Order: sequence, then structure tokens, then C-alpha cells
Amino acid sequence: MYRRYVLKRLINAVIMYAIILIAISAIFNFSAEKTIRQDINEQIKAESLRVLKSGTMKASQIEEWKLKRQIELEHRNWLDRPFVAKVFYRAYKAFTFQYGNSMSIRSSKGDRSVWKILLEVIPRSIMLYTTQFVIVTIIAVAIGLKMARKPGGFLDRSVSFLALAFQGLPIWWVGMVFLFLFAYTLKIVPSGGLSSLPKPPGFLGFLDLLWHIALPLFTLVFVGIWGSAYYIRQIVLGTMNEDFIMAARARGLSEQKILYKHTLRSAAPPIVTQVLLGFLVSLTGGMIIFEGIFSFPGLGKLYYVALQQNDLAVVMGDTSISIFLFMSGLVILDFIYGLLDPRIKVGGKA
Repeated sequence: MYRRYVLKRLINAVIMYAIILIAISAIFNFSAEKTIRQDINEQIKAESLRVLKSGTMKASQIEEWKLKRQIELEHRNWLDRPFVAKVFYRAYKAFTFQYGNSMSIRSSKGDRSVWKILLEVIPRSIMLYTTQFVIVTIIAVAIGLKMARKPGGFLDRSVSFLALAFQGLPIWWVGMVFLFLFAYTLKIVPSGGLSSLPKPPGFLGFLDLLWHIALPLFTLVFVGIWGSAYYIRQIVLGTMNEDFIMAARARGLSEQKILYKHTLRSAAPPIVTQVLLGFLVSLTGGMIIFEGIFSFPGLGKLYYVALQQNDLAVVMGDTSISIFLFMSGLVILDFIYGLLDPRIKVGGKA
């Protein structure tokens, strides 16, 4: 039964991902064609210069060759096809991770392949936001449970105030304040980047990496803890008013056992949903300005640079892979939810 549930979620995710890629392909079609035509013109110019220098053709023959070459390349890139065919073709290329080459951005090895550029930045974003996710989850659950045990207490009022205060502040604004305070005023951490120049070898290089990501990581954790803790507190308090919790108290169970064995177990699905959704939003493009402020070379910074340089191939690749990561995260969330909540029907009887 659970296998049927998993298969159904996977199929739904694949279909939704394909539909989104088709919509994105339709939106970017005109700009994509313009970029491809520019690439074709540059390629033909370079090839014609090589042919002219080689002496294999006369100058009068080159113009005719350039026209044939342009028709050939336009046909190869589907520029002479109907609009619908071009949209589905580009969606298929994105679906199979064939993003083409960048016009201006290069990988650390000088490669123009959009896929190789993405392979460099994806692990960095996953590293930063996964670390933040783990730290925030552990601390927020601990604080949220303490708040739920003593509602109206000092900790409850303080965290509720901080949650309300930081809920209305953009994280990039908090990042700018921390950057000014810790990097430029106190000068205890670097202002951005991933490593010093030159990069220290071995274990020192790992410590240098931790030193460079300390400020953006601290900012993410500091801003994220309060809202998550308050949300957990609300879920736990609501669960503690359920009939089965009242029955557990009537049986004489201790409050600690009721909280950790019964309440937290029932409250786990919505808690996991909230925390994982926050993580997915951060990972898949929610931090474009944030990464730019800290000069963190992740997916968000790459997207920002690609937009500035009008590099459509990178924009399309970054958008597609971000959607893929988000959809994959939602599927994983569905799997976890199905395991945590026995009330969910997974293809069989309730």
C-alpha cells in the first residue's frame, strides 16, 4: 500500500515538473531564440575566419557558405520550427538537463557548460542551507517544547516577541546589519566568499571554509530559530488539548512522558512540514539577495549574476535545477509525512 502511495507521488511530481518546464520554456522562448541566434552568428564568424585563413575557399564563396551554415545551425537548434514545437523542444532539453553553454559565465576550470557551472554551485548551497536546517531544527524543537510546557512564561513571551520582530524583517537586511557589525566593525569574520587566497591546505582549508561561512550561517540560524520555535510551540499546545492527551493525563502519566511520547509524536508531521518547506524555499532561490550580500557562490548568487549579464542559458538552467530540487524535496516530504502520520491513507483502507 505504501509503495502505491510512493509511486503515485513520484508520478505526480514528474508530471508537475514537466508542466512547469513547459510553462518556463514558453515564457523564455523569445529571449532564448535571441540568445541562440547571437551564439550562431558568433560561431559562423569564427568559422568563416578560420576558413578564410586556411585558403580553402575564395572570398566570394564564403558568403554563400555562411548562409548555408546559418540555415544548418538554425535548423539544428529548432529555430525554423513552429512556436509549440520549439517550446516542447526546449522543455525536453531542460527536462534532460541539457542546458547548453553560457555566454559570459565560466566554471572555475574555464568551462562554458551550464551544467558544469551548476555542478559547482549546487553543493555549496546544499552545504549552507542543510547545515542551517539541522541547527535550526534542533534548537527550535528544544525551545518550542519548553515554551509549550510553560505558556505565558518569560521564555514564551521573549521568543514570541522575537518571532514577531524578525518575521517582518527581510533576512538580507539582517545580513547587512550583521555584516557591518561583525565583518567591518569588529572584524572577527570575513565579509564573504568561501576561502582565503591562497587556500590553506588540508584540515586548515576546512577550518578556513567554516570561518568564511560562519557569518551567513549565523545569520540564517539567528533569524530562523524564533519563528520555527514559535510555530512548534503553537502546534504542540494545540496537540496537548486533544482528547487522547487528556486521557493520558487521566491515566496518571507524567507530563514529560506525555510531552515526548504522545504529544511530540502526534505533532511531528506538521512540524516536519513547516521546517522542511522553509529549508526548500531557502535552498531553491529564496536567498538570491542574501547570497549576493555575502558573496556566497551558490545558486542564488549565480542567478543574480546571470540576470545582470543577461545570460539566459544560465538563468534557464538555474531555474530548472532549482525547481527540480524543490519538487524532489516535496516528494521526500510526502514520503516522510506518510511514514510519520498513520492517519494518512496510502492506497488502502483507513
